[in-house]
Amino acid sequence: MSYDVVVAGGGPVGLMLACELRLGGASVVVLERLTEIDPTLKAGALNTPSVEALYRRGLLPELKEVQARAMELVQAFMRKQASTGGPRRTPPRFAGHFAGMMLSADLLDAEDPDLSGRGPITEIGLVPQQQLEQILAVRAAELGVEVRRGVEVTGFADDGEQVTVTTTGGPVHGRWLVGCDGGRSTVRKLAGFEFPGTDPEITAYQAVAEMEGTEHLGVGWQATPTGIYSHGPVPGRILVARFDGGAPGRADKTTPVTTEELQDAVRYVTGSGVVVKEITSVTRFTDNARQATTYRLGRVLLAGDAAHVHSPFGGQGLNLGLGDAVNLGWKLAAVVRGQAPEGLLDTYTRERHPIGAWVLDWTRAQIALMRPDAHARAARAVVADLLGTVTGTTYFVKKISGVWQRYDMPGDSGHPLVGRSAPDYEFEDGSRLADHLHDGRGLLVRQSGSRLDGAAADGHGDRVGTLTTAIGEPHAPGALLVRPDGVVAWAEDPDAADAEGLANALETWFGAPADVPATLG
Repeated sequence: MSYDVVVAGGGPVGLMLACELRLGGASVVVLERLTEIDPTLKAGALNTPSVEALYRRGLLPELKEVQARAMELVQAFMRKQASTGGPRRTPPRFAGHFAGMMLSADLLDAEDPDLSGRGPITEIGLVPQQQLEQILAVRAAELGVEVRRGVEVTGFADDGEQVTVTTTGGPVHGRWLVGCDGGRSTVRKLAGFEFPGTDPEITAYQAVAEMEGTEHLGVGWQATPTGIYSHGPVPGRILVARFDGGAPGRADKTTPVTTEELQDAVRYVTGSGVVVKEITSVTRFTDNARQATTYRLGRVLLAGDAAHVHSPFGGQGLNLGLGDAVNLGWKLAAVVRGQAPEGLLDTYTRERHPIGAWVLDWTRAQIALMRPDAHARAARAVVADLLGTVTGTTYFVKKISGVWQRYDMPGDSGHPLVGRSAPDYEFEDGSRLADHLHDGRGLLVRQSGSRLDGAAADGHGDRVGTLTTAIGEPHAPGALLVRPDGVVAWAEDPDAADAEGLANALETWFGAPADVPATLG
C-alpha cells in the first residue's frame, strides 16, 4: 500500500502527529519498532500548550482520569514517608522547578493575564507519558490510523515524488516521511540532517526501584557536594545526576543499568548508604543538547526528539515534541490534500525551531546552576532568592508552562492575540472555543455585532468553520481566525472591519478559496 504520510516512531509525538494528519484527511501509517508501549519511567507532566492541544481535540476527560490516578501515587508516597520517619511537613503547592529549585504556586501572581483565561485546563498537568501514549493510541485507532508495531525503519529513498521506506517488515511507500523516532533517530541520520549542539556534563539516572535506607533522603530536589538528586513524588522514584562529563562507559543507552550501577550513583550523589534491591524501571541519560538546523529536507521532516535533544530537567521534552506534532500535522495534511502549497511547510521550521532553541538553552542554564562547584552554587543561591518572590516565581512558571510562546505571523495586523494561543472564550450558548475545534479545522469566530461579512470564509468552508456568537469577555476581539492548532492567525477590534486582512490570512493558512462555497457544519 501507499500512504500520504509514513510516520517513523509510535511514541506520543508520532501518535499525536498521526491523529492530526487523519483529522486533516491524510492517510497515514505509523511504524514503531517496539511491540508494546515502553514502560520505562519518562516524562510526568504536561505544560499549558500540550494540555490545550489535547483539550481542543476533546481529550480532557481522559486527562483528568489519568491525573487522578497519578495523584493517588503521590499521596501514597507522602504517607509512606510519614510512616518511615521521613519529613512530615506539608510541601507547598507545586508549580514546577528550575534546576531543582522548587516553585511554589502560593507565590504566583494570580492577576497576571498570561496565567488566566485558560478555561477548564487550569488544573491539569500531572499526566505521565505512558498514560498519555495509551490515550493517543486509542484515539489513533478511532480515527483509522494504521499502527504497525514491531516494525523498524532501516532505510529510505526520496525520489522527489515519493518516499520508499525499507523496514524489517518490508517496504512501505508514502508521499512524505516524518521521523518521530527519538534522539537517536534513524531517519535523521539517514537523511543527513545537520545536528549541532553541546556535549554532556552529566550522567543521570531516573528510576523506580525497591530501595532500603531511603528514610534519610530528603523529599524532592536536593543539591549535594557531588551533584543533585530528587526523591519522590511517587513510591520508589529516584533521580540522581553526577557531573562526570557524560562518562561514555555509563552513558551508552544500549547497555542495561544494573542495580550495582544505580546504587553506586545514588550513594555517590546522596552520600547515603542506600541499598538498591530491585529495579522496576530505569533510564540513563545525559545533558547532550543538539538541534537539527532545519526540520525538513525534501520530503522528509523531523518532529520531537528526532529534531532536538536535551536534558529532561524542567519537563520540556515531551511538550516540545507535542507542539511540533500539532504545528506540523494540519499543515502537512493540507499540502497532501492539495489545499495549500508546499511552501506552507516552510512555516513549520520557522515557527518551531526558535521554540526548540529556547528549550535547549533553558535546560543548559539549569545544568549550569546544578554544578557542584563554588561559582555555580553562588549563582544558584542568587536565583533561589529570586524564586522566593512573587515576581520571580511568576516569571519562571510562565516560562516553564509555555504560556509565553508566540509565533511571528506574516501580515501581522498588530493585534495582541495574533500568533498566540487563542483564549478559551466562553460563548453565549455556554460552549467554549475548544468545543468547536474537535474536528481539526480552522475556525472563524464573528461576534454578533461585528461589521465583518458573515460569509467571509465561505470559500474555505471545507477547511474553516464559522461561528457567529457573543463572547462573554469585555476585551474580546470583534472577530478572530483560529488555525487548527489553536493559534490566532488574524483578529480585529470590535469597531473595525478588516476584510482584506482576513482574506489574506485565510489564503496564507488555508490556501485559495474553493470555486464553489462548501457547506459549513
